[in-house]
Amino acid sequence: MSEPAALLALDARRSVPSRQLGEPGPDAATLLRMLQSAVRVPDHGKRVPFRFLKISGDARQTLGAFLAERALQRDPDISAAQLDKDRQRFAHAPLVITVVASPKPDAKVPEQEQLMTAGCVCFALLQAAQAFGFGAQWLTAWMAFDPAVHAHLGLADGEQIAGFIHIGTPKTAVPERERPDAAALLQDWTGVA
Repeated sequence: MSEPAALLALDARRSVPSRQLGEPGPDAATLLRMLQSAVRVPDHGKRVPFRFLKISGDARQTLGAFLAERALQRDPDISAAQLDKDRQRFAHAPLVITVVASPKPDAKVPEQEQLMTAGCVCFALLQAAQAFGFGAQWLTAWMAFDPAVHAHLGLADGEQIAGFIHIGTPKTAVPERERPDAAALLQDWTGVA
């Protein structure tokens, strides 16, 4: 029996480092189609605890300049190389989609479940990008957790960054890497502690 195409697509997934992503990125219609697939994730209570910020064009350099300034505030002794790395973080891929986790107060749906839903959106967006022939990488780093960056990006109180999804055309082929053995990770629970 042949394997389903959807499983083969999952098996082919790999991250393309953001530095290896270039033009072109998805056009507006393709991006919306990708996002429409990405929102089809498990969402207990239909809370839709996520939203998107699109960072492209000159906004990438504007954000990079802010990140360099903020990195210097966080660490006045930061090296020139690290400062430049922070300045260039969003300069490579033509498009970065910030997946913002927006958990809603709900007695039946814990915040942790809502955060996992936002994480699922990140992964689904990686799959959607690959389905259209683009490369993508899900990144965070310190800026995903920094309150000043959150404020700069317009996040509301209680919102968090689930991930920055860098999307573009791969400049080089990305080799496969070793993956965990699912059989080694599977364990039977027998009901006995």
